[in-house]
Amino acid sequence: MTTPVTIIGAGLGGLTLARVLHVHGIPATVHEADPSPSARAQGGMLDIHDYNGQLAVEAAGLMDAFRAIVLDGRQAMRVLDRDGTVLFEEADDGTGGRPEVMRGELRRMLIDSLPAGTVRWGDKVTGARSLGDGRHEVAFADGSTAVTGLLVGADGAWSRVRPLLSAATPEYAGTSVVETYLHDADTRHPVAAKTVGGGSMIAPSPGRQFFAHRESGDTLHIYVALAEPLDWFAAIDFTDPAAATARVAAEFADWAPELTALITDTDTAPVLRPHYALPAEHRWDRVPGVTLLGDAAHLTVPNGEGANLAMLDGADLGRAIAARPDDIEAALTEYEQVMLARSADVATSEDAAIHRIDSQDNTAHGLIDMFTEEGR
Repeated sequence: MTTPVTIIGAGLGGLTLARVLHVHGIPATVHEADPSPSARAQGGMLDIHDYNGQLAVEAAGLMDAFRAIVLDGRQAMRVLDRDGTVLFEEADDGTGGRPEVMRGELRRMLIDSLPAGTVRWGDKVTGARSLGDGRHEVAFADGSTAVTGLLVGADGAWSRVRPLLSAATPEYAGTSVVETYLHDADTRHPVAAKTVGGGSMIAPSPGRQFFAHRESGDTLHIYVALAEPLDWFAAIDFTDPAAATARVAAEFADWAPELTALITDTDTAPVLRPHYALPAEHRWDRVPGVTLLGDAAHLTVPNGEGANLAMLDGADLGRAIAARPDDIEAALTEYEQVMLARSADVATSEDAAIHRIDSQDNTAHGLIDMFTEEGR
């Protein structure tokens, strides 16, 4: 089987690429390991920025559909000190600079915009190899293979395509989050609802942080971040939810009780999510017929830009292919130069340092200074 463009991974970046190619009349096939679009939870809210993510939405011709899934009011932001004092608060002014959407709805929007059959569900990739002359063979868990003249790895942190280009592998970044949810917050968890407010809430501190989103359906999505080695988390029995939440909450014993309640009052079992990263300036030599986008290319610790960059990667790559259909190597060279420089700039920026939980700059006042300088 030979397809014009083979995309591995039906995340936001891979789907954006497929959609932009479709807009330009270029067929693509997306192979996704998940057996269906709803096979697993797709994460929480994303703020889609007007300087990158929204540019990708525009390139995909989906701005009207995007506006229809925006959660009104969720751009509101507040920063709290560890004693619960609100030090900074910004209302959602409706300008749309960073509108919030649910990741799952954004993904569904992209899936629905593609011709039926574009995404092949349940295609788990086990590896890929070069056949020479820019052609590659992709192997799947069921024993089947696909041959393609243009292979794009949009398959995330543990990409099966990346080894064709780079020997780099993600390493633990020294921080993790413990994820919890509070449901029906206004009625069942009124103190927590008041603490979080109408949009996002951050209570930062070097090595420790609470971050919360008010999502759709009156749900509070909580991320409790800690800068500890993996062995520290391995000593916590996450199969015992009560013991795990108590152990994590103990690290915040001198914080305001309305903040620690965001984990101790959880309605769901806590989920550990370690942070991994590739080198900040990850590069590779041009290899004919294959490239990467999103986390497969430039995985970093969460910094507010990952999904936006993946979507812009997909849009840029799609437009580069459409602009140079008779010289794909020139298109890939142009795309990689821009994409890799952009991702390195984000990963090494001062703002990224403030976003790092283990940074001494990860303080309420450091965060407020960043927001003020950005003119949020």
